[in-house]
Amino acid sequence: MATSSILPGVVNQVVAGTTTGGQNITAKGNTDTSGTIAGNFTQFLQLLTTQLKNQNPMDPLDTNQFTQQLVQFAQVEQQLKSNDQLNTLVSLQQTAQTTQALGFVGQTVTVDGKTAGLTNGKADWTFNVPKPSTATVTITDASGATAYSGTFTVQTGQQKFSWDGKGTDGKQWADGKYTISVTAKDTNGQSVAMSTQVVGVVDSVDLTQTPPTLSVAGQNFAINQVKSISRTGL
Repeated sequence: MATSSILPGVVNQVVAGTTTGGQNITAKGNTDTSGTIAGNFTQFLQLLTTQLKNQNPMDPLDTNQFTQQLVQFAQVEQQLKSNDQLNTLVSLQQTAQTTQALGFVGQTVTVDGKTAGLTNGKADWTFNVPKPSTATVTITDASGATAYSGTFTVQTGQQKFSWDGKGTDGKQWADGKYTISVTAKDTNGQSVAMSTQVVGVVDSVDLTQTPPTLSVAGQNFAINQVKSISRTGL
């Protein structure tokens, strides 16, 4: 009888061997790797025993090859256990994100964005100024119509901009979503890039998303977009 060899992948196949007592051993395939390798160490030993019983006495299995097979199986089993541990860590992280997201409900947050909700005649944004500049602020409604436009002198740092909902002509605009646009130039007339953020209260949290998303004035933002958080009313 020719020398046989069992490699780690054998337990994923249908293998039939005949022992000295005439018993047939069959290992059926399974697409679940953790169930066929990590969870069937006894089955592996049965297959290995069958191999040893049926090897050619004139050409026995090389001991180095035998040891290598055991080492390979142990390595695969260890890797699968490591994967299980990583899955546990991911699950714990997702639970932590969910808990963190729920804590945002009812809080005032600052998030990256340009569109804010005008509620009861008030909408808030912030923008970061890298250097002293003259900034032109333009606010448009959902249809793109200009609701307000004004020019201001701004200093370096984060600037808060609050709008009372009144247009340049004094008209009171209805509550809804409005988008801010800020263009600026420094004292030398060079354009200055500015990033804008939206300030609003978190109305709800969508836990079906990964990571969870926060609803602010009818818009959804990921947690990693949050720049700051404060108590409502402060």
